[in-house]
Amino acid sequence: MPERSAIVTGAAGGIGRAIAGRLSRDGWGVLAVDLEPAEDGPGEPYAADLTTREGNRGAVDAALDAFGRIDAVIPNAGFQHVAPIGEFPEDRWDGLIALLLTSPFLLARYAWEHLAKSGDGRYVAIASAHALAASPYKAAYVSAKHGVLGLVRTLALEGAEHGILASAVCPGFVRTPLVEGQLADQAKSHGVSEEKVLEDVILAPHAVKRLIEPDEVAGVVAFLLGPEGRAFTGAPVTMDLGWTAR
Repeated sequence: MPERSAIVTGAAGGIGRAIAGRLSRDGWGVLAVDLEPAEDGPGEPYAADLTTREGNRGAVDAALDAFGRIDAVIPNAGFQHVAPIGEFPEDRWDGLIALLLTSPFLLARYAWEHLAKSGDGRYVAIASAHALAASPYKAAYVSAKHGVLGLVRTLALEGAEHGILASAVCPGFVRTPLVEGQLADQAKSHGVSEEKVLEDVILAPHAVKRLIEPDEVAGVVAFLLGPEGRAFTGAPVTMDLGWTAR
């Protein structure tokens, strides 16, 4: 059995896969949760619908079955929908809020006593620069990410007496399928070609005009979970290439 174990959601690809891989290499036991988990990916794959209470509780139970303990929870799963507010589908709003905000709450609720038993429990939500700033046509995503930051702040206050630290990593745009999948919708919403979207829309808020790599986010998470991360709780950890400096 590994000395420490973590639940990582959205672990089939992108940021989640990078985090699961980094923690596995660092010796953690990792439950790699996704709707369709990658059998060849790092960690123990676990399939769950995190838009349901049963899916979130099942992930916590599966981690306990696999490792006998939970030392960290890293809610990362998400998707995006880009549309003007007057055309934003109500079911997409419900789905985004369920996965990006309610699931992080449920994972914290169900894992809380086990994080406390750890003696050094960590909760690191993958939020976004959109937890700190807004963009047009992303009402549900921006609302959910702002909510996640509020959740993290609350967990930090409640967790202090139990030895639980809670923080939110807030990256700018990362090179993931989620970002790449926005190109067509962003082009339609902004009335520009897909070729212009990356430079003129996606990277427009960045002072440094590049995408962040998933491994860079994984490195920050590993830092927050390690001994050097013990002073971080109740706050965003911003890595946005200058986005929110404006």
